[in-house]
Parts: sequence; structure tokens; C-alpha cells
Amino acid sequence: MKKALLLAAAALTVAQASQAQTVLESKTFDNIYVGLHGGVAAKTTHTAIFKNLNPTAGIRIGRYFTPVVGLAVDGDLFFDNAPDKNTGTFFRGFTLDVLGTVNFTNWIDGYIGQPHFFEVSAVAGAGWDCRLYSPSNKGLGTIKDDGMVSKLGLKFDFNLGQKKAWQLYIEPTINHFFANNTSPDYPQMNVNNSYLELTGGVIYKFKNSNGTHNFAFALLRDPAEIDGLNAKINQLRQTVNTKDQQIAQDANDIAELQRQLNECRNQKPKVVEKVVKVNGSVLQPTVIFGQGKSSIDAAQYASVAMVAKYMKNHPSSHILIKGYASPEGSVELNQRLSENRAQAVKDALVNRYGISSSRLSTQGMGATDELFEEIDFNRVATFTDTTK
Repeated sequence: MKKALLLAAAALTVAQASQAQTVLESKTFDNIYVGLHGGVAAKTTHTAIFKNLNPTAGIRIGRYFTPVVGLAVDGDLFFDNAPDKNTGTFFRGFTLDVLGTVNFTNWIDGYIGQPHFFEVSAVAGAGWDCRLYSPSNKGLGTIKDDGMVSKLGLKFDFNLGQKKAWQLYIEPTINHFFANNTSPDYPQMNVNNSYLELTGGVIYKFKNSNGTHNFAFALLRDPAEIDGLNAKINQLRQTVNTKDQQIAQDANDIAELQRQLNECRNQKPKVVEKVVKVNGSVLQPTVIFGQGKSSIDAAQYASVAMVAKYMKNHPSSHILIKGYASPEGSVELNQRLSENRAQAVKDALVNRYGISSSRLSTQGMGATDELFEEIDFNRVATFTDTTK
């Protein structure tokens, strides 16, 4: 028994040391669980073990101190598979144990931030056992008293749900009576005074202060980093306050602009008369010539006809015909070309439309590029009413 206890203590110490390098968030009332279980038990040395299975039921309340090490209080009720001849009841007795648990999966594989789906743990502990009388050839014992009992076994866990708050488990154990009050020489760790127990149960793990139902890794910060973060927070708060003030000012500006916009919408439109002065002496029609030519194209006679009509409608008008040339060629050539173009238009008005030559005068303006942006448009003859 001493060797078993020493082995369990060593395992707990090593398991605790293995978790010392990992800082986990766990407060006083975190990682507490409660569970219900049921199963069967039978005397280890009974020759007809399957015929003498006795039902058990119980409750377990515990706490995990680390993902490896835990402690639980376990209470079991034992029932007989046939009514007791003396008591006339199925109830045989009960045990109350204090159990230590070691999670081998988390110990060896490491804790991953939440429980594994399947885990293997060891359970070991001792407690108090109370038994009623039963015949010596059946049941779990022959004593009619209470005493100390030990429990040692394995626990196979299945963690279920998205949050791993529920756990189903199967737990085979061997239990020994190793001391009692009426017999100081009661055998210790004797197989003849032991029984096997197989239980299955369900455990619910309560929600922790970290918001989960299990251990969570703590985020460690050094004081300098915390001071830096606090300074950053204060700076951000100041920035937010400044932005709030700016937003309030912008809101006021928007309101003012909206007010002005509404006023503009409500105002009646004002008609502004713009007076454009146009030189009334220059008539709009023009006669355009081909490059190097002074003869009038057929399409250009429409402009000549418009000027003739104007002169007939205004009998007192006198027209000055100005001829122009584009800048290509020599100055002498362009001067002569501009004079010929003005004369060609005069001849057309006189000969074709019957306008008196005394009402017409010509002037050769030479080459220019200032009448129109397009160079070709400057090969033109224009009309000016000199009586205006």
C-alpha cells in the first residue's frame, strides 16, 4: 500500500511540474465539475463473478487544478442482485472516496487549449466504506462494519460538444479493504478482500471565469508592455475626443450649408440680361476660296446672293469687300491674290445680281492667320457696310 501511495504521489508531482512551464487561467472556483455514474461490482476472487454482479450508482464532484492533475470526491451506493435475507432490501452499503486524477493524455501529448476528444486518466485514492451483513458465500464481503478502502484504476474519457463541456467516461477499478475498526489485524491490500468495479458516467464541467468550460492559456505581459499599452490607450482616447469634436464641428458646418442651400432653393431665380455688342457694320456672310485660287466656287454663291439681297433691301448701303489670303507663299503673291478675290466677288455682284458698281469697293488685305483658327478659313472675302 505504501509503495502504491508513493507512486501516486510521485506521479502527481511530476505531472504538476510538467504543467509549471505553461501558464493557464484558473481561479478558485474554475474547472469544477459534477457527474453521475452507474455500473457493476463483483468480488475479485468469486468463482462465479458474472453471476454475482452487484449494481452500483453514485455521484462525483471534482476540480481540475491543471489539465493533468485533479481531485474529486466520489460517493457510491452498492446494491445486491437479490434481496438480503436479513435486511430484506437490495441496499448493501456505500463508500465515500477522495480520488486524485492524472490525465496521461495531456501529460504526454500536452494540452492544446481544449480537451482532446479521447483521453486516458489514472484514478487513485482512499475513503470510508460501510457494509451491511451478507452471507459469506455471496456478495462483496462478510463484514458488518465500516473501515478504510482504497481505489485504483483507469478512466477513459470522451469529451463531447463544441465547447467540450460534457464528458462521457468508462472507469474500471479495483478496490481493497485495508483496515477496519473491529479487527486491527485486518489484511491490508489482500486480493481476497477486494472487489472489481466497472462504471460508466457523464460529467458536466461548469463555465469558468475565462468564458469557457476548460482551461485557457493566459496571455502574459511584462509591466513595460502594459505601460506602453496604457499609454497607447490614453493616446487613442485623446484622438477619439479630438475626432468627436471635429465631427461635431463638421455637423454644424453641414447644418449651416444645408440651411443656405434651402434658402437658395426658396429664392426665385433672377434673370440677368447680358448685352453683347456686335459690330453691326460687318456682315455675316463670307466667301471662301480654294488655295491659290481667286475664282468663286458654285457653293460659295449662296453667300454672294445673301449680300446682294441685303443691298437690295438697303438701297442706301455701300459695301466694302475685303479679300484675304492664307500665309502660304510670298507676300507679293498673297497681296495680289487677296486683291483678285475681292474683285471677283465685286464682279459677281455687279454682273450676276445687278448691283451698281458705285456701291461696291474692294481692298486687298494680303495674307493673314488671325481671322480664323483654321488656316484654310483665312482664304476669304468679307463684307463691311460702310454706311453704318
